[in-house]
Amino acid sequence: MRKLLLLFIFSQSVLLYSQDSLKLQNQKANKVIYADETFKASRIILGQSIENPPNGVLTLLISHHFGALNSGFYNFFGLDQSSTRLGIEYGILNWLAAGIGRSTYQKTWDGYFKFRILRQSKGARIMPLSFAVFTNITVNTLKLTTDRPDYFDARLSYCTELILARQFGNIFSLQLTPVWVHKNLVPTPRDHNDIFALGAGVSFRVSETISLNGEYYYLFPGQNLDSYTNSFSISCDIKAGAHVFQLFLTNSQGNFEEAFITGTQGKWFNGDIYFGFNIHRLFTLKTPKPRHK
Repeated sequence: MRKLLLLFIFSQSVLLYSQDSLKLQNQKANKVIYADETFKASRIILGQSIENPPNGVLTLLISHHFGALNSGFYNFFGLDQSSTRLGIEYGILNWLAAGIGRSTYQKTWDGYFKFRILRQSKGARIMPLSFAVFTNITVNTLKLTTDRPDYFDARLSYCTELILARQFGNIFSLQLTPVWVHKNLVPTPRDHNDIFALGAGVSFRVSETISLNGEYYYLFPGQNLDSYTNSFSISCDIKAGAHVFQLFLTNSQGNFEEAFITGTQGKWFNGDIYFGFNIHRLFTLKTPKPRHK
C-alpha cells in the first residue's frame, strides 16, 4: 500500500512538472525575443554597426588615431601624430538615431541618420536578421590652396549604407554592408563621383564584457586613379558600465565613412598601421521604454 501511495505521488509530481514546463514553453513562444548586443557599440570599429543608442540615450564618441607605426622612433612610432573625431549621437526613437561630429582629418564636419528597419527576433515573431539604413553628409572645411572658385557644394560628399547583420547564438555576429559614396568634387575628370564598396564585419564574444572584432571594406576596382587600398581593421572591445572602449589597429587614417572607405592609402604589409581607440560614453537623458523580451 505504501509503495502504491509513493508511486501515485511521484506520477502526480511528474505530471505537474510537465504541465508547468509546457506552460512555460507556451509563454516563451507567445513572446517576441529580440537579439541583444549584436555588437557592443554603434561602431564595429571604424564603420557603422547595426546598433543604435536606445530612445533617450545620448552617446559621446571620441575616436582617436595615432600616426603610422612605420614612422619610426623620431615620431615615437606614430604617437607624436594624431587624428581625432569628436561626435555625439542620440536615440530619437528605438529605431531612429541621429549624430553629428567633427574630425581633424581634412577639418570635416559630418551629420547622419540611422534607421533600423528590421530587428532579429525569435518566439512569436521570427526574423532571421537585422536591417538598418545609414545616410550621412560631410563638409570639408579646409582652406583652399589653389585659385579655383570655392563653391560650397564642391565641399560636400554623401554616403548611404545598407546594414544587414545576424547574431549566431551568444558568441558570433556577422554584418554585411553595401556602401555607396557620392563626391561632388573629385581629383581628376577620370575619377568617379559615385564609388561603390562592400563592407564586412565580425565579432567574437570572449566574455560578457570583452569582444574581438574584425572589419574590412572592399572597393570595387576601376573607380578612381589613385592608389587607394581596402580598409582593414581589428579591435578589442571592452564594456564597462556606461562605457565601451575599443582598442584597434587599422591601415586607415580617416575616421569617417568617406575618408576610410574611399580614401585609405595605408598597406598593412608596408607597416602603414595606425593604432587608435574609440571611447563610447552613454548618458541616459530620459528613461527609455522597456523592450519586450
